[in-house]
Amino acid sequence: MTVEKPTPKGLFGRPEKPYVHPYLGGAILGIVLFLALFLTGNGLGSSGATSRLVTQVQDWISPAHVDQTPYLLKMAGGDKNPLDDWIIPVFFGALLGGFASGTIFGRTRLETTKGPNISDRTRWLMAFLGGILFLYGARMARGCTSGQALTGGTTLAAGSWLIMFAIFGGAYAVAYFVRKFWN
Repeated sequence: MTVEKPTPKGLFGRPEKPYVHPYLGGAILGIVLFLALFLTGNGLGSSGATSRLVTQVQDWISPAHVDQTPYLLKMAGGDKNPLDDWIIPVFFGALLGGFASGTIFGRTRLETTKGPNISDRTRWLMAFLGGILFLYGARMARGCTSGQALTGGTTLAAGSWLIMFAIFGGAYAVAYFVRKFWN
C-alpha cells in the first residue's frame, strides 16, 4: 500500500504548481531582456538599486557625508534624488512580480531552507554574510549577476563573461568547504 504525499500548499492555501520548463523560462527571460534594452536602453539588474536605496538612507541621516563622497555624490547630493533612476522601479517590480508569481503558483511560504546539519540561526547568519559579500562584490564588479550575465553577456562584453566565470568558479571552490551544511 502506497501513501500519497499531500500536495504542498503555499502561504495562502494554494496548491504548489510545477515550475515552468527551463527552456521556456529562458526564452521568456530573453524576450524581457530584449524589450528592456529596446524600450528603455537599459538592461536588467538589481545591485544598483540596492546601492541607491542605501544612499537614500545615508542622505537622510548625513547629507554632508554624501556630499563629500565622490561615489555617493554621483547618485545623490545637492538636489539629486538617488531614487530617481530607472533601476528603482525594476527592482521593486521584480520583488512584487516574484511575490505575485510565488503566490499564484503556491510557492509563497515562511520557511528556512537548509540542510540537516545546520541550525536555523546559522543558516540565516550564513545567508546574511553571503549576501553582504555578494553585494560588495557586485558593486566592485559594476553589476550583479543579472546585470553582468544577462545584460553584459547579451552585449558580449568580455568583462561580463570574465566576472561570470569568476563567480561560478568561486562558488564551486567555496562549495567544497560548506558542503557539510547541506548533507
